Amino acid sequence: MTYSARGMRRACEGVVIGNVQVGGGAPVVVQSMTNTDTADVEGTARQIAELARAGSELVRITVDRGEAAKAVPHIRDRVRAIGLVTPIAGDFHYNGHTLLEENPACADALDKYRINPGNVGFGGKKDRNFGVMIETALKYEKPVRIGVNWGSLDQALLTQLMEENAKAAEPRDAREVMHEAVIQSGLLSAERAKVLGLGADRIVISAKCSEVQDLIAVYRGLAARCTYALHLGLTEAGMGSKGIVASATALGVLLQEGIGDTIRISLTPEPGGDRTREVIVAQEILQTMGLRSFAPMVIACPGCGRTTSTTFQELAQDIQTYVRARMPDWRETYPGFETLQLAVMGCIVNGPGESKHADIGISLPGTGELPSAPVYIDGKKVKTLRGENIGAQFKDIVETYVRDRWGA
Repeated sequence: MTYSARGMRRACEGVVIGNVQVGGGAPVVVQSMTNTDTADVEGTARQIAELARAGSELVRITVDRGEAAKAVPHIRDRVRAIGLVTPIAGDFHYNGHTLLEENPACADALDKYRINPGNVGFGGKKDRNFGVMIETALKYEKPVRIGVNWGSLDQALLTQLMEENAKAAEPRDAREVMHEAVIQSGLLSAERAKVLGLGADRIVISAKCSEVQDLIAVYRGLAARCTYALHLGLTEAGMGSKGIVASATALGVLLQEGIGDTIRISLTPEPGGDRTREVIVAQEILQTMGLRSFAPMVIACPGCGRTTSTTFQELAQDIQTYVRARMPDWRETYPGFETLQLAVMGCIVNGPGESKHADIGISLPGTGELPSAPVYIDGKKVKTLRGENIGAQFKDIVETYVRDRWGA
């Protein structure tokens, strides 16, 4: 079945995580993950705050050793003390059962646990360790993400499926078998959690791959076989434009089909780069698809031989920066401003038309055109700007429009 991003979404359970609902008809939730040493209370709390203020509605932190587990309640307290209620999820691998058992304050402070069924334990210990984590979730009334990752896939399950496939009359391609192993790992673990008493309304499943086509195939399979809330993300997406393009391609296909209830963009930050970039990219994917609105959109022409001046480029960048800077104040005073659309165009070819489609648009003069810039508001030409301070004049127009349209 094919869905429309603007229309029907896949029906699934709603899972409440702190003050956020994932699935159950709720808007797609943006989340991210810190890359600080969790034992560093101040540094981790600071980065959680940065991510939350950028728009991350849930933040995951690594809990990999005793020092990190002991730091968790202090991190939570610092984040709450500055007025942020963003849910904090704990990411556990290998020793999560031990850390949760030995650190009840950590277990209580977290809003969700992430369990990777591929490394929760091996052999006879697997069920016991998994059981401890689910029992802890039940004790503290926490939801759980069953987070399968094909880089740490349950090798026993994969081997079993490969052997069964080899004996089949018509063996499937090995890649398809791996897809099935990823899907089954998530579903079997979720069913095990339900047997232990955890309701479907406390289970989120993710099945992350690092290749676009694999991710699409796996999530289509999951969506067809369960009604659990699904977390989307292309794992190890990469750095810069490669990571952004790969993530947008994979998630765009799935979201268009109505699949996905929460997303994370796993970008590799450049050395010293801003971790919040992954949050902004996630928001931009959802907004450009028409699924949610987070910030005013600035439409700008790409430039060509008609636009040899850099004026429109400079103004587009200036307006984009201005809007981002004004968002915290606008959010407090003008609810709904996120749907604002601005157009900064470079010449007469598409400038007036695109400007009329936007809430506010400006069509700057191209090469050889008269040095004037008509401004359109709600499809109508209202004035023409001239002179050296066009940027400042345009900002004043934007500010007035926001105040008049979304003010009390």
